[in-house]
Amino acid sequence: MSSCQDEPEDPLLAGVVPAAERRIWLLLDAGRFEEAEAAFDRIPAAPDEAGYAPAVVLVNRALLAARLDRIPRTIQLAAEGWSRLDMESADDASSAHAVGMLGYLLASVGSHDSAVAMGTSAVRLARRCGDPDTLAHCLLREAGTRLAGLIDDPDATRADFTAVQALCEESLSLASPSQTRRRALTASARVLASLDSLEEAESRATRALELSRRTEDYYTLSFANRVLVEVRKRQGRLHEARAFADRAVDAVQRTREYRLFRRFSWQLATLRRELDDPAGEAAALHRMIGAGRTTVRALHEGLGQALEQRHLSMREQRREEAARKAADRDPLTGLLNRRGLEHRATVLFDRAGGTVVPWLVLIDVDHFKDINDRAGHAAGDRTLQEMSRLLRRECRDQDLVCRWAGDEFVVLAVDSRAAGCPPAGAAAAERIRRRVGEHDWRGVLGDSAAGAEVTVSIGVASAAGALPDLVQAADNALYRAKREGRNRIGTAARSAG
Repeated sequence: MSSCQDEPEDPLLAGVVPAAERRIWLLLDAGRFEEAEAAFDRIPAAPDEAGYAPAVVLVNRALLAARLDRIPRTIQLAAEGWSRLDMESADDASSAHAVGMLGYLLASVGSHDSAVAMGTSAVRLARRCGDPDTLAHCLLREAGTRLAGLIDDPDATRADFTAVQALCEESLSLASPSQTRRRALTASARVLASLDSLEEAESRATRALELSRRTEDYYTLSFANRVLVEVRKRQGRLHEARAFADRAVDAVQRTREYRLFRRFSWQLATLRRELDDPAGEAAALHRMIGAGRTTVRALHEGLGQALEQRHLSMREQRREEAARKAADRDPLTGLLNRRGLEHRATVLFDRAGGTVVPWLVLIDVDHFKDINDRAGHAAGDRTLQEMSRLLRRECRDQDLVCRWAGDEFVVLAVDSRAAGCPPAGAAAAERIRRRVGEHDWRGVLGDSAAGAEVTVSIGVASAAGALPDLVQAADNALYRAKREGRNRIGTAARSAG
């Protein structure tokens, strides 16, 4: 039999976690725990090794710690890894692996629904990043989590198993020869057994057995034997099923996967009872009860609390951020409101210096009261919403666009202009005035008289000063534009600042 040292580098984790930590997985799956523990203790405390994402390194270490019965360390690493993972902007292979590993960890403590959700998210991230080996692995994790739930669900349907088989087949089609492919073979074999495709299930499980023996992969070896248990049971060959069940229990015991050991021992006990072997049944139950009971309970409680706390913390942060954003936005148009503009103006003014000066455009919808009176207040609201879309279209991404009050809008920006040149706001204001006048408003207001004549009056100010000074100057310019007949632009005199 080959040693795990002869196993080719697994593309599943290459470039995702350091080579020393990939090596620990091979040692664990080979049952070489003393070597694995020594290697784990040599891992540097900081996860910030160049080229590796801290979140996935930390979660990977949490899984290693769990296999080594380092329960407090598992909880600490999992919580820290989750805190380093930004789900809002995650879009790379490392993020997909981290989310998938967290799902696996949740499955190991019985949080099935959360684990499935994590698995689905990991697959979505993996598809986005476009790496075949990462996608193969994430598909396998999701398939394994869903399959575990279906096996224990008396209401599971053929369609449920077929959906999991699709995940397995896609994983097989993508996976390079590696641990991922061996496990995908085993998972697909188990689904095929549930779908009564027993010949193909046995063929795939046997192939997985052969590959696992060559690489001392006892984890996959245990599952492959478990598939053959199911095949023989469905064929009515219970004595052969019991022999495979014994091998599955022996193999999984070597991996310290206590959750699986307990499940496989229970299945072995059930088989022995069906074969009228009370002594064998009692022995299997005794092994099951003693297998990591305290460890599993501590992991379940501690990890569950840590992850739940993290979930609550993230939810509260999102709620606070949403409330903050909502307080700065006008609910009708989605633009900044006055409060939001005032908050952001400080940052904008900090960037203004030397020849770079702020400019402000104050826009007022002409005869807006007439629009409300003739077309109705709902049409008036639609007019304001359409006006906000026009302003967004005509302004740059870095410009601040605000619904100031009622039918008044503000555009605030900075631009670099040599001394003596007209402010850039004047050109922007003329562009806005022209677009509003040329816009077909019938889609908003219908064919009413009000719909034919939507125009704006605009005041422009440019000065090195505070926001209230700019608003006041622009307001004075707007007043002049209205007094001179509306649908025009008034420009305030530029201050030297």
